[in-house]
Amino acid sequence: MVFPLRAPRGSLLLICLLALLATVSYSQNQPNSQNQPNLENGPYSSGVLQAHALATGKIQPADTVFPESENPLVITCSPGPCAFPNSQASKGPKPVNEDPIATNPNNPLQLITGGNDYNCHTIQGYYTSNDGGSTWLQSCGVPLKGLKGLGDPIVAYDLNNTVYRGGINADSQGFPTFSYIVVSSSTDNGKHWSKPVKAVPNLLGYMADKPWMAIDTNLNSPRKNTIYVSATQFDIGSGSQISVSRSTDGGQTWATKAVDAKQHSPSNVDQFSDLAIGSDGTVYVSWMRCQATGPTDDCGGSTATMYVSKSTDGGKTWSTPVAANQVKMAPDTCGEYYGCLPNTKERVSNIPVIAIDASGGAHNGKLYLIDYTWTGSYMMVQVASSTDGGATWTGGVPVAPASAKHDQFFQWISVSSTGVVGATWLDRRNDPSNIDYDAYGAGSKDFGKTYPNQKLSTNISNPNNDGFRGTFMGDYTGNAWAGGSLYASWMDTSNGAVSVDMVGGLLP
Repeated sequence: MVFPLRAPRGSLLLICLLALLATVSYSQNQPNSQNQPNLENGPYSSGVLQAHALATGKIQPADTVFPESENPLVITCSPGPCAFPNSQASKGPKPVNEDPIATNPNNPLQLITGGNDYNCHTIQGYYTSNDGGSTWLQSCGVPLKGLKGLGDPIVAYDLNNTVYRGGINADSQGFPTFSYIVVSSSTDNGKHWSKPVKAVPNLLGYMADKPWMAIDTNLNSPRKNTIYVSATQFDIGSGSQISVSRSTDGGQTWATKAVDAKQHSPSNVDQFSDLAIGSDGTVYVSWMRCQATGPTDDCGGSTATMYVSKSTDGGKTWSTPVAANQVKMAPDTCGEYYGCLPNTKERVSNIPVIAIDASGGAHNGKLYLIDYTWTGSYMMVQVASSTDGGATWTGGVPVAPASAKHDQFFQWISVSSTGVVGATWLDRRNDPSNIDYDAYGAGSKDFGKTYPNQKLSTNISNPNNDGFRGTFMGDYTGNAWAGGSLYASWMDTSNGAVSVDMVGGLLP
């Protein structure tokens, strides 16, 4: 099913970073360019839609030249709270966006991040580090034979020091796209990768979209090292359903189960799943359900419900979904299905990221769910919680102070081994015009009651400098704990030309 393109906008400018004047001119003129089309207005992940636009020649990424040396991410701040120096994981010259991150539970110096990497023919780039983010080894995803990559990277480590990567593979980078989720692994932290394996089939006969991966790394879990991959299943008519696949043999073989009943578009659309695993091996999956309304039949400006289901038998069966909370989506001011980042042409997702306290302490089993809601004037990131295994949920606690009334978006959350709640997001409070953003984070030591803010980004970013003339910066960021340190990854455009995968973090 092809969705009509919106009115074209944005002119292709020649970027020359060798001259400061050219860089300044590029940044200033991007918002007013006239020849760059938006993403198609569909319910699929933005990575899939962007791959289609590239394959059909409707869009071309910008590129730039990066300096040879990058600032190492050396954790020297003490005492906390304090922010780490930033480290650029991706190199370019083309844009990279949509940046997950994971840490090795056995080795806090080993990290993996990734992105929709337009320097890779699979649009899947992965970057591993053995020194806490000071240096990075880069590789591109490899597709299954006869298939092509569509981005949407996922990453994770198990308890055996094996690192996993994955993403979408499809028969075409255009429509119709019969797509699957593939996973491969490395036992030497990214130097060599196994051949990819199909982890998620297209249960509804069309697309397996927007995956997420989590591995049970709880030492006392009866199912430790089980790998889980959630995804959105689409049929040819945009009917949708959430599924979770599992592997108990290191990703060699997989079994897939549907979590909820199929939703029929445009009445309801399920999308943007996430996973969390408790200390006893219970698996939780969260996702967003929105109703396409209005003249454009999309979810922008609508009320969405965030759902949670759980499995106590390793993903074989799933509980009846529970509505964790309802949120208002950002208005569709630019012709994008899930709403637009205000004052831009960027589509903005709303992933209900779920995390669980698996510390074994007094709050063991407490669940946290982070999302944003549109207040009527700005996007506010908030955290809901549950202390009864997801049966009931409290209202959302804002992560930013009451004085911060600029947009907050692309949120993520995780919990440390000692129960500290780590929230990260992109935030526009430092730009009175509500356009430029910084990365922010908070380590809540009172189990989600308060979130002391810390700016993570060294330099502020303009979304119009994303490398696609202000029309595409991905769907998600990421964070992960390594001991008492919270690492974060996000799309940084402070070079004034293209988005890069930036890594920073904080010591609470």
